[in-house]
Amino acid sequence: MKDQKKTLVLGASLKETRYSNKAIIALRKAQVPTCAIGLRAGNVADVTIETEPQNFEGINTVTLYINPKRQPAYYDYILDLNPKRVLFNPGTENPDFYRLLRDNKIEVEVACTLVLLATNQY
Repeated sequence: MKDQKKTLVLGASLKETRYSNKAIIALRKAQVPTCAIGLRAGNVADVTIETEPQNFEGINTVTLYINPKRQPAYYDYILDLNPKRVLFNPGTENPDFYRLLRDNKIEVEVACTLVLLATNQY
């Protein structure tokens, strides 16, 4: 079951105070296979943060930690990954992107990754 939830954290941060950082740690604690892309390369838990889009295989969920103004640069990339769903964490809400994803049969969830994990709804 867990393997079906392979997750890409987009907007990953090395800063421990950032929610994207906390999300990576929580995902790994829940044994969810995790990939990450951020502005700075490094490692969080056992996850390598890449600085450029990668051709990750089998992504189930993309969880966003980038603001709506920066999201258009990733539209095609995310669509090409063809995830089952995209999670819009607080502050990342983007109705234009919701429509694009739904048009491509990708589920949209406006929710906090940390809350979903903490309440076993991930």
